[in-house]
Amino acid sequence: MKISEILASSTEAFPSLEIVPPLKGMTRRELMDSIRPFMEFSPKYINVTCHRDEYEFRMESDGTYSRHLVRNRVSEVAVCGAIMAEFGIDVVPHIICGGAGREEIESELYDLRFMGIENIMALRGDSISGEKRFTPAPGGYGYASELVGGIRAFEKKIGSHVFSIGVGGYPEKHFEAANMETDIANLRKKVDAGADYIITQMFFDNRSFYSFEERCRKAGITVPIIPGLKPLSTHRQVTLLPQSFSIDIPVELTEALRSTGEDREAAYRIGTEWCISQSRDLLAHGVPAIHYYTMGKSRNIMEILQKCF
Repeated sequence: MKISEILASSTEAFPSLEIVPPLKGMTRRELMDSIRPFMEFSPKYINVTCHRDEYEFRMESDGTYSRHLVRNRVSEVAVCGAIMAEFGIDVVPHIICGGAGREEIESELYDLRFMGIENIMALRGDSISGEKRFTPAPGGYGYASELVGGIRAFEKKIGSHVFSIGVGGYPEKHFEAANMETDIANLRKKVDAGADYIITQMFFDNRSFYSFEERCRKAGITVPIIPGLKPLSTHRQVTLLPQSFSIDIPVELTEALRSTGEDREAAYRIGTEWCISQSRDLLAHGVPAIHYYTMGKSRNIMEILQKCF
């Protein structure tokens, strides 16, 4: 079922989940067992992220270096197929601009259609290590709005409306955007190109989300906006997450986590309770759904779902 249809037909807010494809070496059974606890809450769908291939340089016997493609994770398409077969629920594979030309992406769209997958999360993706700024593959898409347009062009080519498309939004602004107005204008381009809904990057102050949502509506963006949340679980994340995702963490939460020192359980409790409070407030404000970034962890997400849904 298309996410756009799920959102239109749902009378109550619901949780959705996002998982990261496992590193190669994990078995299918191990992955399914890590997802199985979530099935108690009958999630409407599961997002599966996509990671760019990386390259490494290896020294040859003659002293020269050669570049080799490194794929460390199971493909998102394989993970989606396994989840569908095991649990019979909808999946949302992520497709990114980086690392693939238009023909490669079109080939992947044919594969997704063949598998009966009706949903896509269309993202530009990040730069690879060593790149100062994002560089599209030769003949590829440079922006998520172009990717969305390409998916819609593919549908016209085959004469069928196959996919519901989600895109990313940034309550605290994408780090590359000059200002919030420019960032929301770029988001509007994604919607105008054919996106059906928006899922936000994680945030820890709901006021940022409400302000972002208001700005989007004033800019003429009318599609559903789903908040994305991630519970913190260690005090180190106070430093790591802002560096990785260019987000703010409220002073109250920052100080509470740092006060735990090496007490991992205390940090876990603080992060979990903060996310529960965020979730309840968002639900009280009438959001259509809440998207949880699991990052391969289930314990804290399970507790949040039990207390909020």
